[in-house]
Amino acid sequence: MSEPTFISHMIELRDRILRIVLAVMLVFVGLIYFANDIYHFVAMPLIERLPQGSTMIATDVTATFFTPIKLTFFTSFFVTMPYALYQIWSFVAPALYQKEKLFAIPLFITSVLLFYIGVAFAHFLVAPLAFGWLTSVAPDGVAVMPDIQAYLALVLKLFFAFGLAFEIPVAVVLAIRAGIAEPDSLTAKRPFVIVGCFTIAMLLTPPDVISQFLLAIPMWLLFEIGVIWGKAITPKEDELEAE
Repeated sequence: MSEPTFISHMIELRDRILRIVLAVMLVFVGLIYFANDIYHFVAMPLIERLPQGSTMIATDVTATFFTPIKLTFFTSFFVTMPYALYQIWSFVAPALYQKEKLFAIPLFITSVLLFYIGVAFAHFLVAPLAFGWLTSVAPDGVAVMPDIQAYLALVLKLFFAFGLAFEIPVAVVLAIRAGIAEPDSLTAKRPFVIVGCFTIAMLLTPPDVISQFLLAIPMWLLFEIGVIWGKAITPKEDELEAE
């Protein structure tokens, strides 16, 4: 690769990164007025399950301002993810063959949708069940009044854990596509995969059995979906090589 070409690629990469940053900042500015509403929406699974008379608290004087702002910033990344991936795709696509583009486009779209589905699954199903159980097991004489900063750290960890876990089918398909693994060998390793799913769920979720099962079981099922998907594309690749 000649030096002018390398420099032009670096300039293009810089421009696309700047576009992503600008998009995030524009969305952030547009959402900052609703920062408290966004936090309230994210905190609803816990607020609705607090004992009567209990509320969330802020142990830091500045937390009432900075915590919703921090969540709004993460929300801006979440909203602009499709645009960011489009910019990455536009930078990478010229170097791909037509066959690779036909494979990569649906994979990109699927990965974004799966991440959003994982976050929605965590917010609307896992969080209500997990926080409902956690608030119900408080010892007598202990007032359940969670700190808003601690809650945000926990719920962001939960969202990203489920968002990334739902990318398992894409990871499995990529591994099969790259020749790193075969569908049959992955199927044979199913017992190890199940144990790994529960181990990862134990490390990533709050310390309750409900959320751990609600992460481990979908991870296992998504792995199976990835293997089935991988089996479906393998014959097609063999036919293309034969041609």
